Amino acid sequence: MTIVNLFDYEQLAQASLRPEIWDYFHGGSGDEITLRENRSAFERIKLLPRVLRNVDSVDMETVVQGSTISLPVIIAPTAFHSLLHPEGECATAQAASSCETIIVAGTFATRSIEEVASCTHVPPWFQVYVYHDLGLTGALLQRAEAAGYHAIVLTVDVPRLGRRERDQRNNFTLPQGLHIANIDETLISGRYLPEPAMITWKIVAWLRSITSLPIILKGILTPEDALLALEYGADGIIVSNHGGRQLDGAIATIEALPPICDAIAGRCEIYVDGGIRRGTDILKALAFGARAVLIGRPVLWGLAVNGAAGVQQTLELLRDELELAMTLAGCSNIGMIDRSLLRR
Repeated sequence: MTIVNLFDYEQLAQASLRPEIWDYFHGGSGDEITLRENRSAFERIKLLPRVLRNVDSVDMETVVQGSTISLPVIIAPTAFHSLLHPEGECATAQAASSCETIIVAGTFATRSIEEVASCTHVPPWFQVYVYHDLGLTGALLQRAEAAGYHAIVLTVDVPRLGRRERDQRNNFTLPQGLHIANIDETLISGRYLPEPAMITWKIVAWLRSITSLPIILKGILTPEDALLALEYGADGIIVSNHGGRQLDGAIATIEALPPICDAIAGRCEIYVDGGIRRGTDILKALAFGARAVLIGRPVLWGLAVNGAAGVQQTLELLRDELELAMTLAGCSNIGMIDRSLLRR
């Protein structure tokens, strides 16, 4: 197959992966309503392009938490990359580095915090869960800071794991020899994941007391929670429903984004993930007010098919599509993208 878009990589990945591994990465929770809605919500948003503007060159650079990236696309935190390719998160980090953008390394990575950081010259971010033993979480943050990470991403939408019925049917578990690199296996209860602690807004203040890095909250879907995040000192917000893997029936992220951006009114950076498959999706997210988008599953499909080269091509396909979309919409730089481009 000649790969021309992200859906081609998805098709090839499905053909190459064992069914239970495909289901783990591709599936959502419950009836997978939110999983489907994340994608279909983008398709309902229409663009209003401007014409006769000078778009001989298009600048896609942007700045996130003080770091310049070559395009407004960040690699989202996802687990267990070594299920898809032997080099795991190291291959993913290499691709991010080649494309001059950021990887958010996950707590449930199969390569260590230090290994991932060593594979990219663009300082990564570290995604963290909070555990019953706060000392464990604190130690992970100290390691990330020492390894050169530039931000902490706290996942806030997992008081309990969502009901992922594909995994239940498959009795999914990690194969022998594969483990979470950053956590002692003796701390893992259940089949393959450690259970996070129940946390409240006070945890943000605790994080602020132990790290000087920017703190970004991932999993915000309402303006009320966005304002609380700001009140408690968050430096950024990721509008996210966990890729449709937590509360099924939750709002699509692109629909949650505009009222959150209105409420925050530029007082911190806002990002969005969920359902992004095209350059036009990125354009729509930026027009609503996102600083950048995060992509998860498409990166995994590229990794499964062709390792670091597959992830790099995935990012480059999005770069090419965004450049074309901006050109056709009459936007020569990121700053020209606003809601005048959209009709819902």
